[in-house]
Amino acid sequence: MKFKTTVETAVIGLKSHKSRSALTILGIVIGIAAIMIIVSLGKGAQSLILGQLQGLGSKTIAVIPGREPRGPTDVLSTFTDSIKERDLELLLQGANAPHISRIMPIVFGTEAAAFESETYRPTVIGATELFSEIYDTYPADGRMFTDDDVRASADVVVIGTKVKEELFGEENPIGERIRMKGRSLRVIGVLPSKGQLAFFNLDELAIMPYTTAQRYIFGIKYFNRLVIEADSEEYIAATVEDIERTLRNAHNITDPSKDDFFVETAEGIMATVSTITDVLTLFLVAVAAISLLVGGVGIMNIMLVSVTERTREIGLRKSVGATNKNILLQFLSEAVLLTSIGGLIGIILGALVSFGLTLALGRFAGFSWAFQFPLSAALIGFLVSAAIGLIFGLYPARQASKKDPIEALRYE
Repeated sequence: MKFKTTVETAVIGLKSHKSRSALTILGIVIGIAAIMIIVSLGKGAQSLILGQLQGLGSKTIAVIPGREPRGPTDVLSTFTDSIKERDLELLLQGANAPHISRIMPIVFGTEAAAFESETYRPTVIGATELFSEIYDTYPADGRMFTDDDVRASADVVVIGTKVKEELFGEENPIGERIRMKGRSLRVIGVLPSKGQLAFFNLDELAIMPYTTAQRYIFGIKYFNRLVIEADSEEYIAATVEDIERTLRNAHNITDPSKDDFFVETAEGIMATVSTITDVLTLFLVAVAAISLLVGGVGIMNIMLVSVTERTREIGLRKSVGATNKNILLQFLSEAVLLTSIGGLIGIILGALVSFGLTLALGRFAGFSWAFQFPLSAALIGFLVSAAIGLIFGLYPARQASKKDPIEALRYE
């Protein structure tokens, strides 16, 4: 029997039981669609996160207190007081790290802010005037605080649009004072609405001189981060070595495994994020693939029922010359055709749902989430669906091909 004839016969067989065929491929459709959605959203999330991290700049280095976390239980080890003013002063000395162009110490946390009867709890960041330059974010209204404000521990604050809306509504907040931890802070600037940037949401920030935040808001004498910028990408590795050497000497550390700090580069963070998102995506794909296995078992069961119902047809075909191979290919073609159609529908459905979710995330959640069509996942999904038909359709097809034509013709 020619291949074309085999396919045509398979199509006729599927058309004769449209409802059954539709229900049979439902598991395949759901499985492939789920994989497409997971991979598409995973790629979109990865692109979004990496795009945000690129805002840090390729020459940016972060010094973080505590031991570098190696697992979920190590996260709390980063909340230590190992990075202090003395470390900042040492790194600012050109002899210790000649390729550092600028350093910005950062402290952060949350604290309730109030204006008249309104209250809101923003993310408080204590930084220097370099914040705007490093993160390329300048106030839309008012101004950024200055180096003099930092030196004087001035009671000034720059707020995000969300903070402005919650505390002031439509009023102009410039020059007004908000209360925070018993301190009266004058609003000198309002940031533009940008949403998520790197690890924080600009709209929900209250930024002030780090000296003010340390002394009056958090009551601490250490830093949560040192954000360092090298003078050239060429000297990133050398600068990291200089930072580690300087801090180890300052902290009397001779064994690098005993470091009470760790250094991250933008490139390293991006590589880590890519690995994490890829692993999570693969895990979710593996979970979704279970439905493909269930769909394959369903197809095998339905094909066995179909073989039983079409016993007389099998006997008739064999009586007019059809061989065991012809019968096997006919039923195997039906199974493969069924799952391939399910795979195509699943790919289209998954892409449409992913596109809809991307639009929803952009519109209602405020994320700049770009739609990603995972071509490789679509191709693999189609091949897998066809393979499922081949694997799970083989047993029913073999059962059909083994039927005795005389016994088959007697079947009622």
